[in-house]
Amino acid sequence: MATKPSPAPERLVSLDAYRGFVMLAMASSAFGFMSVLKTRPDVLDAFAGTRWETAWQVFYRRLCYQFDHVEWTGCGFWDLIQPSFMFMVGVALPFSFSRRNTEGQSQGKWFAHVLLRSLILVLLGIFLSSTSTPMTNFTFMNVLTQIGLGYPVLCLLHNCRYRTLLAVAALILAAHWGAFYVYEIPESEREAVTQYIKERKKPEYQEMVARNELKGLAAQWNMHTNLGAAIDRRLLNLFPRNEEPWRDQAFWINDGGYQTINFIPSLATMIFGLMAGKLLRGPSTPGRNVLTLLAWGAICIVLAMAADTTIWPVQFEGLQWSLCPAVKRIWTPTWTIFSTGWCFVLLAAFYGIIDVRGWKRWAWPMVVVGMNSIAMYVMAQTMKTWAGKMFVTHARAFDAMFHRTHIAAVLTDEHHWSAPILMRVVEVTLLWLICVWLYRRKIFIRV
Repeated sequence: MATKPSPAPERLVSLDAYRGFVMLAMASSAFGFMSVLKTRPDVLDAFAGTRWETAWQVFYRRLCYQFDHVEWTGCGFWDLIQPSFMFMVGVALPFSFSRRNTEGQSQGKWFAHVLLRSLILVLLGIFLSSTSTPMTNFTFMNVLTQIGLGYPVLCLLHNCRYRTLLAVAALILAAHWGAFYVYEIPESEREAVTQYIKERKKPEYQEMVARNELKGLAAQWNMHTNLGAAIDRRLLNLFPRNEEPWRDQAFWINDGGYQTINFIPSLATMIFGLMAGKLLRGPSTPGRNVLTLLAWGAICIVLAMAADTTIWPVQFEGLQWSLCPAVKRIWTPTWTIFSTGWCFVLLAAFYGIIDVRGWKRWAWPMVVVGMNSIAMYVMAQTMKTWAGKMFVTHARAFDAMFHRTHIAAVLTDEHHWSAPILMRVVEVTLLWLICVWLYRRKIFIRV
């Protein structure tokens, strides 16, 4: 007897809005706040001699901290973009599987699609990492490659219960911590890495590495001398590197300290997202779902802060330890738990306001991006700068027509610190308008 298919799952508007919010933040290039401070430190003197001088300097420095990646340990808003993106992959999975099940798709066909999607994500990530290199840049640190490498395992877990998912995530993080803890870099390799940095990197970079050197137990997660960096020195040198400037050069370090095996602990981030997705698809009331998400978030943040006091908002003398530092660039277990806590909180906020309270209109600018997140990501990586330059080109013609306006000058004025910030606003607005055009025509690019 044929079974009646279950009704199609309702689309979670809050998830689209959350995804769109994250993608817009990513496409904004942090609005250039930190780059302005580095190139034009006089931005801090904007209110010199007024009563707002100190407040402005404190505000701008804190703004720069939140809109830039921390050098090694710690967390700012900008560091939450990638974990949010990966977390939402897990949240969306129960809805995606339910929709395909409603369409009558077999398990085998569904998993074949999963494998194909993973391959496309990995290849797309490599492609985007190679847009400004002399040959294919075989690197797997891009967020798309990281998702692609872990996605098949995540999908195999989609039917597991909460306890099983939590146990798998805990096992992943514990094994990752243990592997880093027991690893000891050979002294000859350590010296070679140090020599490479000394000979090939600028003094500012050398100072940054030295400034972020960790001591004690935390030293097992130091930049360029940890287990993940050692694996990449063996893995990435298996790929072709026969074009300038790589000719006759072995891979030694990733400048940002990112590494391939980040996909293993970031799989735990996606598993936590899967737990959130199952909760929102479950029988619990919407109001209770919000409270549960907030509780999960609070538990994660407290656990992470118990493991690493350096992420406390206030430091206490004599009360400092780090069982495992919170380092986003190598996705340490502490970072995984801490960032996931904030992902739970952000999802609860979007879900509570949009899907529970029903306030959806304000979220539309984010939803149109969230429903075309892959398109926005690719555009931000490949055409954002070009779009800005084209806008300036045509703005000059507009200025010539109306002699009293100077739009292009405002965006390109090298002598005023606001020009780069305004340019970033223009760039992200142009990409957003393309997403609006796609949305209006019901064109949704998916992998």
